[in-house]
Amino acid sequence: MAKDKAIGAIVIIVGILIAVVYTMGSIVDLLYDTVWDNPDWDNWTNLFDVDWMDWRLFVVAPIWLLVILISIIAIWIGYSMLTTPAPVPLEELEEELAAEEEDS
Repeated sequence: MAKDKAIGAIVIIVGILIAVVYTMGSIVDLLYDTVWDNPDWDNWTNLFDVDWMDWRLFVVAPIWLLVILISIIAIWIGYSMLTTPAPVPLEELEEELAAEEEDS
């Protein structure tokens, strides 16, 4: 039981770290290269000053979404492992069934 909770906590932490690191290294870096490096980047009235046809956007964004999806699944699995109670041992179940059969 404690081992499952520890593994679940590790899976959650690794999933969060992968999501954060990949976001910072891909989408934020891409935005820095295309938007924030622009001399007029502080002109927020022109929100379409981004080169939306940049090939990097078409490569990085789907991969980023896939990594985020996998990270969310890993976080969910880790959370489930962390919060799910341990199963009842088979010996106890057999004893309970035997006790119920004797009563009836």
